[in-house]
Amino acid sequence: MDYDHLFNLQLQKLKDEGNYRVFAELERCRGNFPKAKNYIESNQTSEVTVWCSNDYLGMGQNQNVLNAIKKALNECGAGAGGTRNISGTNHYHVLLEKELADLHQKESALLFTSGYISNWATLSTLGARLPGCTILSDEKNHASMIEGIRHSRAGKMIWRHNDPEDLRNKLSSLPADAPKIVAFESVYSMDGDIAPIDEICEVAKEFGAMTYLDEVHAVGLYGKNGGGISQQKGVVHKVDLIEGTLGKAYGVVGGYITGSNILCDFIRSFSSGFIFTTALPPAVAAGALCSVKYLKSSDIERENQKRKVSYLRSKLDKVGIPHLSNPSHIVPVMIKDSVKCKQISDILLHDYSIYVQPINYPTVPKGTERLRFTPSPLHTYDDIDYLVNSLASLWKQCALSRVVA
Repeated sequence: MDYDHLFNLQLQKLKDEGNYRVFAELERCRGNFPKAKNYIESNQTSEVTVWCSNDYLGMGQNQNVLNAIKKALNECGAGAGGTRNISGTNHYHVLLEKELADLHQKESALLFTSGYISNWATLSTLGARLPGCTILSDEKNHASMIEGIRHSRAGKMIWRHNDPEDLRNKLSSLPADAPKIVAFESVYSMDGDIAPIDEICEVAKEFGAMTYLDEVHAVGLYGKNGGGISQQKGVVHKVDLIEGTLGKAYGVVGGYITGSNILCDFIRSFSSGFIFTTALPPAVAAGALCSVKYLKSSDIERENQKRKVSYLRSKLDKVGIPHLSNPSHIVPVMIKDSVKCKQISDILLHDYSIYVQPINYPTVPKGTERLRFTPSPLHTYDDIDYLVNSLASLWKQCALSRVVA
């Protein structure tokens, strides 16, 4: 049997639909974010401005973070040397977990190798280990949460996006004495909308359900210390488990959960995604520790980012470029056509030195294809003007509809 032929048939279908992913080969330039080198061929590069990075505040370039990484690298070497259980728990891991627990006003925290793994491993463990558990998942939850719930083989119910009343109806249909977990996000990465955390937690409490909140796209960005939307809204105490990442606003890599001592110990003791993998390098943990501490006390980056987001939205409105209105830092410019979305992305990169990745199915539903812009504090107003003028030219070239300002 020709397996490569079978694989290629499905790959070709992706290409025909405009959903085939092509990676831009970039080299980030230290101290020059959001600029990067784009490798056109093996030895040819051009400078581009990156508009879709999840390094939301540019902390991956922050000199304090870089110094912390260098110091730990010189002290500890490159790798952790093992799993957390077998020689891989470094002092920096312990310090970082304490800092994260404090950030979210919880008793304990647990590090994972990525935000995807922290969601997948935690939800799969909770669902599998709680007898008769049902997990109620917001319909727009991230793939990592969906996969974790699926892997747990627990009962599953999907509730309408950000709809506490639909959640109430679903919960009311379940046995009162059965374990229940309400899993949702604070900031949804593709639309940029924000969950009504307080109302959701109140409904969950009414039916004795545990609350699981993914703050991946909010930590570092919202709240007086960067504790996320739950901190900003003053509802941290209502959430049982908060999950986050170190790879977005904190500019490093890794994921984590925070909660009670017993809850974190339970995941530590039973989660295969935590137990059977090599720990984060100590230098990475040290850099993340520095970044979390820094953003606890510095509001400069957050305030600068807000100004840049507001400026971009106002400029898009003036030229009639349609974008989703939301209260977050994510600016989705709607194309609604997978082929044109890829086409515009390619032209922006090759002709305008602007890099933004097209967001197509299955990341978003068909017919909602978009370019997802994430303005940072380090983008200049000139960068934004150039971006919007470039988009306006392409809008006419590609015969896309505009909105009335």
